[in-house]
Amino acid sequence: MAEPSPPPPPVQRFIEYLRIKTVQPEPDYAACEAFLRRQAAELGLEVQSHAFVAGKPVVVLTWVGTEPALPSIILNSHTDVVPVSEEFWTHPPFDAARVATEDGDFKIIARGTQDMKIVGHCYLEAVRVLQGRGARLRRTLHLVYVPDEETGGHDGMRHFVQSDMFQALNAGFALDEGMANPEAELRVFYGERAPCWVRFVAHGNTGHGSQFIEDTAAEKLVPIINHLMELRGEQLSLFRTPHADGSRRTLGDVTTVNLTMLQAGVQHNVVPESASVCFDIRISPTLDYVRFRRDLEALAAAHGATLEMVQFWNDNTMTPTDASNPFWVAFEGAVGAMGIPLFKEIFPAATDARYLRKAGVPALGVTPLRNAPILLHDHNEFVKESEVLDGIKFYVGVISAIADA
Repeated sequence: MAEPSPPPPPVQRFIEYLRIKTVQPEPDYAACEAFLRRQAAELGLEVQSHAFVAGKPVVVLTWVGTEPALPSIILNSHTDVVPVSEEFWTHPPFDAARVATEDGDFKIIARGTQDMKIVGHCYLEAVRVLQGRGARLRRTLHLVYVPDEETGGHDGMRHFVQSDMFQALNAGFALDEGMANPEAELRVFYGERAPCWVRFVAHGNTGHGSQFIEDTAAEKLVPIINHLMELRGEQLSLFRTPHADGSRRTLGDVTTVNLTMLQAGVQHNVVPESASVCFDIRISPTLDYVRFRRDLEALAAAHGATLEMVQFWNDNTMTPTDASNPFWVAFEGAVGAMGIPLFKEIFPAATDARYLRKAGVPALGVTPLRNAPILLHDHNEFVKESEVLDGIKFYVGVISAIADA
């Protein structure tokens, strides 16, 4: 059998990017920055890099527009990827194996293909195509590559949006990651749920397990657990109920509540002096997060427990998706011109776009993968070669539209 033809140059560069082991907890950010600097040099892009936390650089590649005084466009992506369990992979996760498929396409199998190196790579390749056409865009583009999104963005994007470096970009609009869709629509995320990780701790009387000991730690936690599980049930029921227009609800429309840790005791016959329970709550931006936090605090106080906010995001800004937002109008028009149907929703988890929205920069989350399985953080994560090439075409159209809006 004849050897398959080599991948086209854009795919070869994608494979090179995937082979850089930017895997948590010890990402090779130095090699990643070197790769990005080489791409920038080939494209004549300006480069800035700053590590707000040692060893975790934010790298910004800039293509200056013809009207640089206009608010600029940020094309954001993160360079880190989540850990792997190599024993469950059919190919080494950082080899970026190119495997032929029955339909004549190729799978590129590697950690980070979907989440989210395809997006950051397609930004670069779209700029390469536009420059090859001699295009000049009105607005300046900033291709931003941030570290540590997979661990919360606390050392990267959080510091970046508070910096003079960020303010100097004069950003007016941003694109960031979204999610693949197994169906035909392009999923577009205009907001996201706020992570709220809480831990309730109670202390009480202890003693021998054969007695009726009153005022125990566990007794104090039970009504708290019941209250939050009732909220879970209410939100699950809402999730299963269509909107008034008959359309289905998504996870972003509701607040999820999950009991994730329950800790107490040292032995069967000893009533524990202390007990704790942890919940992973994701607050829909349709909910008043200030009131919700106060309700949690009141719940703890009412039952003699303490509340620790392990993580709490205090913003529910959403990006307008109507005629009031010229960037949305340009984006929607560009996607429509490609014949791609849109499905707007709130992102169910958290991305670095939340930092941008909180900083006053409207952001949309988009990953141009349709009719594709959702594989982020999964074993054998892959994208098809055709999807990479289609993604480049997608961003050529979208970037042209929003940068000239």
